[in-house]
Amino acid sequence: MNKLRANNALMGWLMVSPLVLVLLIFLVTPIVMITVVSFWRATEFSIIPAFVWENYEFLFGSPVTYTVFFNTFKYALITWAFTFVIGFTVAYYLAFHIRTQTWQIAFFLLCTIPFWTSNIIRMISWIPFLGRNGIANSALISWGVIDEPVEWLLFSDFAVILAFVHLYTLFMVVPIFNTMMRIDKSLIEAARDAGASGIQILWNVILPLTKPGIMIGTIFVVTLVMGDFITVRFMSGSQSANVGRLISNDIALLQYPSASATAIILLLTVLMVIGILLRFVDIRKEL
Repeated sequence: MNKLRANNALMGWLMVSPLVLVLLIFLVTPIVMITVVSFWRATEFSIIPAFVWENYEFLFGSPVTYTVFFNTFKYALITWAFTFVIGFTVAYYLAFHIRTQTWQIAFFLLCTIPFWTSNIIRMISWIPFLGRNGIANSALISWGVIDEPVEWLLFSDFAVILAFVHLYTLFMVVPIFNTMMRIDKSLIEAARDAGASGIQILWNVILPLTKPGIMIGTIFVVTLVMGDFITVRFMSGSQSANVGRLISNDIALLQYPSASATAIILLLTVLMVIGILLRFVDIRKEL
């Protein structure tokens, strides 16, 4: 019996060892290397391998750090709110108002069409639309809504949030739709027969059963927004910054230890946010 268990354990290890090896090479090793480099010292001309805390001391002692982290959380929170409302509405319509599976798949694929192109292309496509002489301002002026072009449509936080919502809404739609499709329709019929209104069914039946999908979508959106820097750079016209932009600037200046320290703090922050989110719902049954 013991020999059989040992053989089973050996077979199990051999089956998972390739995946473990891949995780070690492509996930654990880069993080370890970034952590090591974050303690090195950098000058204008060289990088000195040494265990020092000056990168973290400078990071936590600079008011710029707190500003960019505030902007990062601001973008993540606002983007999450909009993507949740849009994603939940779209998923609810697809799951409960489209009766046939064929049409559900067709409309779902329709939602994915924008993702057949590059993120950068989809983001930059907003620039001629929101510009001072763009389509939006021209339309508003022609309709008599405004007398002169609106300046805050482009190169502002509004443009950044709009681009984020456009880029990442599908990451909220997919898990919520997947969870809603698993809801037993007889529960909704039972609640309706018991006299519950549509709002009561939504609040007391559908929303609680959709929590795992909402949480998965939240993790996707929050982590993607907190790690993004290209969108903030282009859509804010370099007038605003987040943590990703701070890391990008350090890399451009060849300040790799400083960039590594910022990346480690960002990683720990994202992991803390995910840990807090996972305390509200068990998403293992959805994976």
